[in-house]
Amino acid sequence: MKKLLITLLVTVLALPALANGLTDMSAAERKAFRAEVRAYLLDNPEVLMEAIGVLEKRQKAEQAQSEGDMIAANAKEIFNDGVSWETGNPNGDITMVEFTDYRCPYCRKAHQEIRDLVRKDGNIRLVVKEFPILGDDSVISSRMAIATLKKAGPEAYAKLADFLITFNGKMTEKTQTAILKKFNLNADEIMAYMKDPAVDAQIAAVHALAGKLQISGTPTFVLPDRMIRGYAPPATMRAIIGQSRKNAK
Repeated sequence: MKKLLITLLVTVLALPALANGLTDMSAAERKAFRAEVRAYLLDNPEVLMEAIGVLEKRQKAEQAQSEGDMIAANAKEIFNDGVSWETGNPNGDITMVEFTDYRCPYCRKAHQEIRDLVRKDGNIRLVVKEFPILGDDSVISSRMAIATLKKAGPEAYAKLADFLITFNGKMTEKTQTAILKKFNLNADEIMAYMKDPAVDAQIAAVHALAGKLQISGTPTFVLPDRMIRGYAPPATMRAIIGQSRKNAK
């Protein structure tokens, strides 16, 4: 009886279309059935929690399958777009992609933790996608980072990104010039390139990809078999990456 009720509850909650079969009962039968279910749940409320647990597991499995399909369908854009900054082991056994915004507090929290994780692991290829979603200062910061990568190279980008992820000031032209000069970069060249259509195209492409992957917040991390939406502590990240490695074998 208990298993039957759980099955019926999950069916009613998760699959309304199939639950239409209950309408084949007479009014008296439906009333009796509902009364029996209610009475049982009042006597055994833990059954409802079991039913909810079954439903949550099913939904998580469906979400994982959906995310896996989205990742597979957009794999080249995600993992090998040819323009995003990369670090870690270029020949690592797993690639992780981070969608980030320099003004996002959880991106800031994760920034050094992710870099430390990649360094200590030694076998992760990390790709960072500029995904500014928190206003004009976010967009300007991403433009500056992209232009620096193009004009001054990956090492300059890495140093600048480490600074931008902690910077809280307004991104005026004077501020931008001061920041670039702080790192001995050619401010005129980089600020000119920030206005290049190629920079617009790169940011637009990341936003379009985020739409395909149903990513609306930062940080979001994409692995070959799943997504991590939001901040996760280092131990959790290590465990998830470990599981992704096992799934890849």
